[in-house]
Amino acid sequence: MQYFHSEERKPTSALADSAEGVYAQAMEQMNSANYPGAIKLFETLQSRYPYGRYAQQAQIETAYAYYKQNEPESALSAVERFIKQYPNSQHVDYAYYLKGLVNFDEDLGLFGEGFQPDVSERNPKAPREAFDAFKDLVTRFPNSKYAADSKLRMQYLVNALARHETQVARYLRRGHNIAAVNRANGVLIEFPQAPATREALQIMVQAYDAMGLKDLRDDSQRVLDKNLAKDGTKPAVNPNPWWKFWKS
Repeated sequence: MQYFHSEERKPTSALADSAEGVYAQAMEQMNSANYPGAIKLFETLQSRYPYGRYAQQAQIETAYAYYKQNEPESALSAVERFIKQYPNSQHVDYAYYLKGLVNFDEDLGLFGEGFQPDVSERNPKAPREAFDAFKDLVTRFPNSKYAADSKLRMQYLVNALARHETQVARYLRRGHNIAAVNRANGVLIEFPQAPATREALQIMVQAYDAMGLKDLRDDSQRVLDKNLAKDGTKPAVNPNPWWKFWKS
């Protein structure tokens, strides 16, 4: 993970107690992966020198240190303070990106080699909040250097959330076919281009069949057959899903 900072300087006796000196010491701790020590120094800097660029940088560096230390609540709190205090900062795009990363809850990188956590098995609250943060970044700062990666993460989140909803629908089919149909239909409406739409349609066919609703079963089967015959899964149920705001 790259984070912004000024040129690193080794503190001298003249700088040791200045904002620049404390910041340099804190960055030394960061570079050594001593996140508790870095956090303490960044907080000291903000307390002693609450104004200026070093205080601003210390705020976002604190958020990143908490993130690396696996303290998401503290990281999010620090990020939110930064966004509120410095809405016009040239680094506010990074703040939204970091907010997304914290909610995404990954340390090795989602697209890192050999590592792809399946958020479809998690509580969807955090993935949705991650999506919202990445969406804010891409919408407000389309030219940000973090925008391309954010879009990739958003697409992954869309597919994962669709899988999550489909898994819930399949579970509900065990004894609540109406609820299963509603949940599966929600996948078609919210995530029409996600691969999970095929399974959602299969669930609807099975649920309608179990309830003896042959006409609805047959209608769902026709949609499923039509999509199986295509390259990809694009049920034409909602041309403007909640997540799709950029042109492909």
